[in-house]
Amino acid sequence: MGESPEACPQAFVEPAGAMADAARSVARQYFRQGLAIEDKADESPVTRADREAEAAMRAIIAAAFPDHGIIGEEYGTENPEAEYVWVLDPIDGTKRFITGNPLFGSLIALLRNKQPILGVIDMPILEERWLGATGRPTVFSDRQGSRTARVRPCPDLGAATILSTAPEMFQGANEPAFHRLREAAKLTLYGGDCFNYGLLASGFADIVIEADLAPYDYLAHAPVIIGAGGLMTDWQGAPLTLDSDGRVLCTGDTACHGAAVTLLAGTL
Repeated sequence: MGESPEACPQAFVEPAGAMADAARSVARQYFRQGLAIEDKADESPVTRADREAEAAMRAIIAAAFPDHGIIGEEYGTENPEAEYVWVLDPIDGTKRFITGNPLFGSLIALLRNKQPILGVIDMPILEERWLGATGRPTVFSDRQGSRTARVRPCPDLGAATILSTAPEMFQGANEPAFHRLREAAKLTLYGGDCFNYGLLASGFADIVIEADLAPYDYLAHAPVIIGAGGLMTDWQGAPLTLDSDGRVLCTGDTACHGAAVTLLAGTL
């Protein structure tokens, strides 16, 4: 599984929360307001809210950590060779956002030497947030306050609930691999985007599996899941980094992780 990254410095935790607050404010301002929608080169939608939310987060990084790098979905990459690099997805689930669905989020990751050491999943409309940092438990916050998030036990793969955004993401050789895992589990549900990872961290699901993700789609989740007692790796069981291939596997119970990796590989 490789070496675990060292503990995340406390000095980065509060600014990460401030970034999530800033992105939340922008998203709430524009939610269900009939924004103009543009199509990017890959035909995915983007709005003024996506851009303003990322700009607000970048401004906080520039003021607090001018020597840090940034990789953002909307405004590209700055100083990627820095020791510390922030990875930003201002609105994960833009298709949900533009259709008035509240299950979209903002994602913030901090990498040290390409490994994630801090992650935030923020749900602006639900007012729920998961913050994970290496060396400390994941914290879940909502309108009732903050508390530790913890995965639930599920050592038997046959009793597991799988969450995934859409079956269409599993193409080519990924399709039969995903089918083997889905057939072994008890229940598979689609939809949710980043919210799925928070649900697993809080003990409401057992597996999240996805493919074809960009770094800003998955890096924030790893510290959240691991700090809640789970595992998040690529499909081969290796730790996630900036250079991972975009296929991710999360399990709440570490006992079923190896079985899931074996099924995905087709070596049973």
